[in-house]
Amino acid sequence: MAVPGMALLGCGAREPHAAFDAANAPGPQFLTREELAFVDAAVARLIPGDAKEPGAREAGVATFIDRQLSGPYGLGQTWYLSGPWPTGDEQQGYQSRFTPAQMYRAAIGDIQKYCQRRYRKPFEQLEGAQRDEVLHGLEGGHIDLPSTSAKQFFQMLWHNTQEGFLADPMYGGNRDFAGWKLIGFPGPRYNYVTEIEQYGKPYRMPTVGLRGRDPGEREPD
Repeated sequence: MAVPGMALLGCGAREPHAAFDAANAPGPQFLTREELAFVDAAVARLIPGDAKEPGAREAGVATFIDRQLSGPYGLGQTWYLSGPWPTGDEQQGYQSRFTPAQMYRAAIGDIQKYCQRRYRKPFEQLEGAQRDEVLHGLEGGHIDLPSTSAKQFFQMLWHNTQEGFLADPMYGGNRDFAGWKLIGFPGPRYNYVTEIEQYGKPYRMPTVGLRGRDPGEREPD
């Protein structure tokens, strides 16, 4: 039930959208190339791909996150960010003076310093098991980040990764409808009236997004 909503919106269903042409904008829009390398390596472990199914990296999720951070979501444009900033419970939601974009920048810098101290390498150059170790440490709050909460950053990264994998491709992620094809979502067609009562029959229409369908697919005869 959550998929159609994610299909139409970028990060956060209550947030204004990022630039409409996000998928075709050249180069990073907010993240530095070093920061983008971290995000790409991280999302590749969060939703890994294999020989049969593409994962977050192949679906362009890092591009999606970069585009969202460069727009209203990254600025926290509709968020309340004024103090005080006590350490709240998880049920109280986001508690930080940082906008999402600031959170990413501060956390990535701290994580890279941690990786250099522990492994003598930046995160994106670590072995897969080492990257997982770092991500689990962030998830559990076991890694101390001087600038921000490791656990809070991981939750934001994980949530944004899911959104990038399932949002409409016009936002820069879900490349070639990778996420939708994986879960069997055919996209937001105008209607499905003809197919509603076709019980037990496969749906053969190609996947479509708000901008149309995959150029490699054609309508069935």
